Amino acid sequence: MRSLPLALTTLLPLTALLLSTTMAARGSEPLELPLWSDSAPPASEIGDYEDRSAGGRPNRWLTGVEQPVVSLYRADADRATGAAIVVFPGGGYGGQAIDKEGHLVAQWLAERGVTAAVVPYRCGGGKHRHPVPLFDAQRAIRLLRSRAAEWGVDPQRIGVMGFSAGGHLAASASTLPDLSLEGFDDSLDKVSLDRVSARPDFSVLIYPVISMRDNVTHQGSQHNLLGASPNAELEALLSADEQVTDSTPPALLIHSINDGAVPVANAQRYYDACRSHGVPVEMHLYETGGHGFGMAPASGSVAAWPAVLEGWLVGRGYATKPE
Repeated sequence: MRSLPLALTTLLPLTALLLSTTMAARGSEPLELPLWSDSAPPASEIGDYEDRSAGGRPNRWLTGVEQPVVSLYRADADRATGAAIVVFPGGGYGGQAIDKEGHLVAQWLAERGVTAAVVPYRCGGGKHRHPVPLFDAQRAIRLLRSRAAEWGVDPQRIGVMGFSAGGHLAASASTLPDLSLEGFDDSLDKVSLDRVSARPDFSVLIYPVISMRDNVTHQGSQHNLLGASPNAELEALLSADEQVTDSTPPALLIHSINDGAVPVANAQRYYDACRSHGVPVEMHLYETGGHGFGMAPASGSVAAWPAVLEGWLVGRGYATKPE
C-alpha cells in the first residue's frame, strides 16, 4: 500500500517545502530535496511503503524508488559540530529499511550535533543495477558538499554510513569515489554537480556487505546489484575490500558473529584491507545480534553498539554527547 513518508505526514506538502530550501529544518523535521532534479518528483515515483512497525517503533520497508528524495536532518545550532553523514539504509539492494536504518539514525545523529542526510537510493535490480545505486550515493555526497556553507557543514568533514547492502554502498562510495559518470545516461540529471568531490571523509559500516565474491557475499545483494551472472571483473570492482587504497577514508565497522544473512567475514575483509594499507580503522564484533537490528537491538551486548558509534564520532570530533 502506498503512503507518504513518516516525515511528510506531519509537514507541509513536498512541493511547498522545496520552495524554501535555504531554510533547512532542524531536529526531527527534515528538509526534503530531490536528488537528481531541481523540482519535486511526482508522488508516484517517491516509492511504495510497507508498514512493518512493531513495539511502537516505526519500521517501514521502501521499494519502487524512481526519483530519490533526500531527507536532510540538521542539528540545532548550539550543538552542531559542522560534521555531516550521508546515510544509506539496507535491504539487499531490493528495498530499504528506511526508518530503523535511515530516519531514526539521522535523528539520533542530529541529536549529537551531526547533520544527516537519508538517501532512498534506486535499487531492485533490472534497470537499477550497478552503477545506479552508486551514482545516487555519489550524487548525495556531492549535493551535501556543494551546499555545505548553506547548511553549516564543513565540506571536509562529510562521512557516509550504511547498513547491510547500504553498508556496501557506503564502502563502495569510499573506495570508488572517482568512478566516472561517463556513459551513464540519466535523464533525471538537471543540475550537474560532476566537479564536486564525491569522496567521503570517513565511513561507518554496520553489518555491511563488502565482498561480491561467492561464498562470502550476500547472494540477494549480489543478484540485485550485478545480475544473475556477473563477470569476475565486475565482482572484483564491487568487492570493496579489493578496492581499498592508502587514500581510503577511516572506517568504523560493527558486525555480529552470528549474522546469518551477511557473513562476518565481510567486515573482517574490509578491516584487514584497511590495516594492510595503513587506513585508520576500528572494528567491533558481537557474539550475538544477528542481522538487521538497526538502531534498536533487542538484547545482548550488541544493544550497546550506538554507544560505540557515539564514542567513535565524539573521539574524532564529529559529534557531541547529548545533554
